[in-house]
Amino acid sequence: MGVVVVTGASGGVGRATARAFAERGDDVALLARGQAGLRAAAREVRRAGGRALPIQVDVADFAAVDRAASRTEAELGPVDVWVNAAFSGVFAPFTQVEPDEFRRVTEVTYLGFVHGTRAALDRMRPRDRGVIVQAGSALAYRGIPLQSAYCGAKHAIQGFTESLRCELLHERSGVRVTMVQLPGMNTPQFDWVLSRLTRRARPVAPVYQPEVAARAIVHAAEHPGRREYWVGGSTVATLLGDKFAPGLLDRYLARTGYGAQQAGQRRDPAQPANLWSPADERRDFGAHGRFDRRAVRRMVQPWASRHHGLLGAAGPPLGTLGGVIARARR
Repeated sequence: MGVVVVTGASGGVGRATARAFAERGDDVALLARGQAGLRAAAREVRRAGGRALPIQVDVADFAAVDRAASRTEAELGPVDVWVNAAFSGVFAPFTQVEPDEFRRVTEVTYLGFVHGTRAALDRMRPRDRGVIVQAGSALAYRGIPLQSAYCGAKHAIQGFTESLRCELLHERSGVRVTMVQLPGMNTPQFDWVLSRLTRRARPVAPVYQPEVAARAIVHAAEHPGRREYWVGGSTVATLLGDKFAPGLLDRYLARTGYGAQQAGQRRDPAQPANLWSPADERRDFGAHGRFDRRAVRRMVQPWASRHHGLLGAAGPPLGTLGGVIARARR
């Protein structure tokens, strides 16, 4: 059992991941901005059997992240696993996203991962051990409409992580870094994201419960030899489709991407937005969003997640890829 740091731990995937590590017997430092969400997440970690250290921090501030890492090691012990899961976003066409909003999404979603990774490495490299898990997305490879800032940040994380992995291999470091590419998740972000859409934002189906992501992240931390993991059949289909038929996916997403990310109800103009300040400062949103009835609770393609190299080598005749191409052509 060890010490784990999870960023974005007050809600969604980060919240479920913190709980999953505590159930494994780990002590967990929870990094996030919202006080109410942090307090509730800490209670869940303690109920699961782990020690909890909630720390209010904005991951866009490296000095604050570094202080949180030092406090974690002083109060819980040396960090064994660091999970970067914090993010923010804006749902709108690119031309409706203000430059300062785009910058803020980049600072939280991309630089937040950079800051967390640096804080972890500064402590892990001298010990020559430790694992860093980046909570990625299928959108790290395949951009979609209405989420240009988020997609750009996830692409940046992918490139940054690949560069870092090569450097660690070059120096024969015992520190491991891996990435978990996730599908659409049933998290509270769709009720607190800054949105300029006419209707309420929703994840692209199929939607998975955050516990699916949490189990994959824990597995990745236990088996960090793989460079990345793909979670969910939709992630497999998306990444393979983008590899072999990116132009078809462009046209398919141009036709379907707007509708697939909006529910039938009109967006409440009073909906909170957590881009500049935490939506869960006074109210706890929990790990789940409003899509429990339709969310998938278990990953049905664990083999594909662990063997996507073989899937990629199989080429376009794969059934999942064929389905993507067929839908794109239609």
